[in-house]
Amino acid sequence: MAATIIDGKKISDEIKAELAIKIDKLKKSGITPGLTAILVGNNPASESYVKSKAKACAKIGVYSEVIRRSAEVSQKELEDIVKELNRRHDIDGILVQSPLPTHIDELAITLLIHPEKDVDGFHPYNVGLMLLGRPIFLSCTPYGVMELLRRYNIDPSGREVVIVGRSNIVGKPLGAMLIQKQKMANATVTICHSQTANIKEVCRRADILVAAMGRPQFIKADMIKNGAIVIDVGINRVEDQKEERGYKIVGDVDYEGCFDRASFITPVPGGVGPMTIAMLLTNTVLSATRRANNWRIG
Repeated sequence: MAATIIDGKKISDEIKAELAIKIDKLKKSGITPGLTAILVGNNPASESYVKSKAKACAKIGVYSEVIRRSAEVSQKELEDIVKELNRRHDIDGILVQSPLPTHIDELAITLLIHPEKDVDGFHPYNVGLMLLGRPIFLSCTPYGVMELLRRYNIDPSGREVVIVGRSNIVGKPLGAMLIQKQKMANATVTICHSQTANIKEVCRRADILVAAMGRPQFIKADMIKNGAIVIDVGINRVEDQKEERGYKIVGDVDYEGCFDRASFITPVPGGVGPMTIAMLLTNTVLSATRRANNWRIG
């Protein structure tokens, strides 16, 4: 059998169209959602992501700005920027793009972002509410995975989900979202990592397999059972002299090898990737809506 392709680009476009309607209503009430990205250094992947974010903001009517600093920026200067953005009434979301230089205490920067503007969903306050099943903002990439499942009517309830990867950005929060006692969750979740014994056998149990470890094409056909739903979060650049640019982008799943065994599968690119920005915009519009309604923490 051939898998159904889960089209993240299509779903992200649908979400942006829905957000544009909400933004239009907010603007009529005098509120324009605002998002600021802080970009340190000149990491190509970060540059690409921030550029895509700015383009998406412009398309649906979100005010967007980028604050750039060199890789030599001091901890204090970065903290002062965040403090100023916390005070600004026209900014609903603050995004500090990773990775940061090694001399910067990234956790300290994350803790400094006001939870009401933490549209990345990384602040411990928001992580804690997510664990309690009462979130304000959900971490964007796992949120995107959940939204893909919902919009393709793939209900995780009662199913065995295996997540390969235990990062704070994807693996851990996605596992927490999937085990919640609520609609489109209620899954039985196993998280695998580099120290997992018999990882192939564990993966083969999965009704839904999520690959998020950052290893190109790690998941092979013999690691999934027939009819499994395969969600590939990985984005890896591998050398390929057949390509004009000298490389190609692949996921953590051997897409061609797994295509005929899976029932649903996400491509790379075009699967989970576009959903990250879509959910960042969703969180930003939610933050602006909270501002419009004078909803405040505490």
